[in-house]
Formats: sequence, structure tokens, C-alpha cells
Amino acid sequence: MKRIALLAALLAAPVMAQTPAPTEITKLVALRNTEPHAIESMLQMFGLRIKSNNEMKTMVITGTAEQIAAAEAAIKQLDVAQKNIELTVYFVVGGDSPTLAGGAVPQDLRDVITQLKGTFAFKDYKMLDALTLRTRAGSFAETGGILNASTPPKTSKFSIRSATVTEDGTTVRIDHMQAGLRTPRIHPDGDYNYIDSMITQDVDVKEGQKVVVGRSSLEGPQQALFLVLTAHVIQ
Repeated sequence: MKRIALLAALLAAPVMAQTPAPTEITKLVALRNTEPHAIESMLQMFGLRIKSNNEMKTMVITGTAEQIAAAEAAIKQLDVAQKNIELTVYFVVGGDSPTLAGGAVPQDLRDVITQLKGTFAFKDYKMLDALTLRTRAGSFAETGGILNASTPPKTSKFSIRSATVTEDGTTVRIDHMQAGLRTPRIHPDGDYNYIDSMITQDVDVKEGQKVVVGRSSLEGPQQALFLVLTAHVIQ
């Protein structure tokens, strides 16, 4: 019996040795929207050998026909144009002082101011600044401004970790929005330090709507900083 098993193994060995390795092919793939390096590691899951060129937006992939086909199907899903998002944040101050700093509130914010007056008891509202940034969905973005030309200056800041658009295109989801003012407080000896009035949060904004997304104290209890945010999806 042992001799028969040994003989069968010896006869099978040449057959196994003659089984050809899968044929590999090499293919050049051109991307339209996505940088090759951004998806290279994901495509390596298919067992491919990959050489990428970000400047030419090309990938040379080597593998079996089945691996190439699976990779091309994945590339088709990944190489899509990202939507651009435009965000504008308005810095509105509410207060009781007749000399409240700021300019007139734009007409297109009047409805928001009416809502604020119905909720808070401040006598007046002024706009201190407005910052706009445009970013690609999923990307970090930041901007800033200077509210006065004096030294030390009062500055504004607006940043997001990322923003995405829901599948139906009606809502912009903002991850880690941070906006606020840096106001210098000057001491009697001429020295100064900065007071930060910052608002940080995640927020969903309906496309095209203006919403109040936060409130922070500002130079005492008689004033408050309100952030009004609007989002537009740019095709």
C-alpha cells in the first residue's frame, strides 16, 4: 500500500510542476479627478504592483487579468469629481451700548437678526466681519481677516477640518468648524494681551440657508458674538 501511495505521488509531481503560473499583464490607467497616490494603497489590496505619477495623473498597474479588472472597477468608483463648497461666516455682535462697534447688518441677514431679537434682549446688532472660504469636499480649509489697522489689531478666523455634501445635495456637513475673534486688551502700562472669543463645533447646514451656529461672550456680559453661517454647493 505504501508503495502504491509513493508511486501515485511521484506520478502527480510532474503534473503539478507543469501547472503554469497566472499570466500577468501591465496596463496604463489615466485618472481625471483623483491623485494617484491618494488611492494607491487601496488598490494594492488587489495584489497589484503599482507605479504612480501624480503630475501626469497616471498609474501603471501590473497583475493578473482578474486583478486588473477588479482594480479598474474600484478606480471607476474612486476617480470622481469632488464638489466644491463655499462657506461664509458672518460675525454679528449684539449689545446694549449706543456706541456698539461694527457696521450695518446686510439686508440679506435681516431675517436672522429678527430671530435673534426675538430670543435675546440686546438692543442693537452690528456686523463686525464676514469671511468666505471655498474648499473641495473632504478637505481642510482656513481663512482670516484683520478688523482694524491699529496696533495691536483685532483679527478674525474661520477654519474647518472638512466639509461634505449629503447624497441628495441638500445639506453640507461641516466637521470641526472653528470661528471667532482675537481682541487685544490693553493694560494701563501699555502692554496688552489677547482675548479669544471662539466657537468650535460640528454643524449641518441646509444648502443656501443662513443659520446661527453659535454664541460667545464678547468684552463683558453686555455684548455677545453670534456666528451666522451659510453654505453653497458649487458644481
